[in-house]
Amino acid sequence: MTDIISASELAGESAGPRPPVLLDVRWQLSAAGGGAQRAAYEEGHIPGAVFVDLDAELAAPAGAGGRHPLPDPEVFGAAMRAAGVSADRDVVVYDGGQGWAAARAWWLLRYSGHPSVRVLDGGLPTWTGEKEQKVPVPTPGDFTPKPGALPLLDADAAAALARTGLLLDARAGERYRGEVEPIDRVGGHIPGAVSAPTTENVAEDGRFLPPAELLARFTALGVVPAGSGEQEVGVYCGSGVSGAHEVLALAVAGVPAALYAGSWSEWSADPDRPVATGPERG
Repeated sequence: MTDIISASELAGESAGPRPPVLLDVRWQLSAAGGGAQRAAYEEGHIPGAVFVDLDAELAAPAGAGGRHPLPDPEVFGAAMRAAGVSADRDVVVYDGGQGWAAARAWWLLRYSGHPSVRVLDGGLPTWTGEKEQKVPVPTPGDFTPKPGALPLLDADAAAALARTGLLLDARAGERYRGEVEPIDRVGGHIPGAVSAPTTENVAEDGRFLPPAELLARFTALGVVPAGSGEQEVGVYCGSGVSGAHEVLALAVAGVPAALYAGSWSEWSADPDRPVATGPERG
């Protein structure tokens, strides 16, 4: 079982005797919030897919923990069960093509203990089969979250990892350098973090680069190849969404990584935390 699936593979599995649960997590980053795209889902989605609202179901309300804090496990579990998610059934998540929202759902499910979750590589634009407007009413699932199955960082742990291991900043380079900051209180990055824009993990069509190319990219950024020594790798972004996509890219490359879910939106909200600017690499 890999962490991504192609559209052709999904079509084959969907026609099988036990098709995967499909979750449509279309969402777009918005400075004003409310980025869920239910209207687009209702205009057409992969048959059987259930819409999941990232802002309401894959995150808690914005606050001291950042713009997209992790949801309460009970709230998340109820949303997943309502969508038909069970512990013993495969899940495939997709979004509009960017991959960030789908990766957030993938990470939350895997972090919460689900054993089999994959992201549709390239998202809905790669799907060439039929689409439907009918909103399905799934049979409720039995999934109960058990958080902790994937590594998670808080602000202090992220700061320490930037000094002792490798902390990757998945945002655009200009935000990392502090040249612009369209959303959060201040621009810049966690001191010692390495700029690693998640947009560079995919090809022009939104599909992930081949595993070997991803590994070469991360190795150039400081990832120690397997067998060459112990190293902890962590990722953060603006609010824990695109960072999940980078964790997924690292998984495709065979590199386990922790996510700092609060990310820059939590870090920068605290004026006592240091902020670095410019092309620093630690």
